[in-house]
Amino acid sequence: MEKNKKITIHHLFWYFLIFSVVGLIIETVYCFVTTGVIESRKGFIWGPFCPVYGVCGAVLIYILDKLNCKRILKLFIVGFIFGSIAEYVLSYGLEAVYGIRFWNYEYLQYNLNGRISLVFSFYWGVLAIFLVRFAKPIIDKIVEKIKPNKRKIIDLGIFIFLVIDCIVTIWGIQTYQNRVVSKIEYRTNSNNIILKLIENIENNYFTNERMSKTFPNLRIKNEKGDEVWITSILNK
Repeated sequence: MEKNKKITIHHLFWYFLIFSVVGLIIETVYCFVTTGVIESRKGFIWGPFCPVYGVCGAVLIYILDKLNCKRILKLFIVGFIFGSIAEYVLSYGLEAVYGIRFWNYEYLQYNLNGRISLVFSFYWGVLAIFLVRFAKPIIDKIVEKIKPNKRKIIDLGIFIFLVIDCIVTIWGIQTYQNRVVSKIEYRTNSNNIILKLIENIENNYFTNERMSKTFPNLRIKNEKGDEVWITSILNK
């Protein structure tokens, strides 16, 4: 990895952005190949983003750069370890933020609490090699073509959109969970315009149909402590 080019926040932001999109494509294709079904694997309600890949990809590149990893074996080992750590931490982080679990590898052998598994850790190792040898150089060239006087405006605009997207996603998932699982639905008899707007959005935009299609693999724990799909509750 070239040491003369310092990785900046600007670079990390675009690593996150691009790998979030590429990760979504990979996840969608993997789902189709293994199950024959095309379904949404998005992490945000708006846009083609799977932020788990974005965060892990950016973290991996940063760590690999700091450790000056160049040889394939070292890239694989470091990617295997730190990719797994990042995925494990993100699993807890997303569950803490959204209150719902996005993935569970308990159906695979050699998994740790269903949050990471040996086979996906292996993929992180392979991905590390791909990131350093192929993806990073290409992305760096693309990012460096953005004129310095426009970088901050573009980065800030996309960042604000992603923050709003994340907030709306949390709002939508909580609404969906309350309606389907807890049987709570937002209703107000108030004449307050803001309250009426909130009710309209929750009841007409965050519909069960929209949310189940966008996030078909959301899981919660039932009273027995077992994880169940929200869609399975919806279909009863």
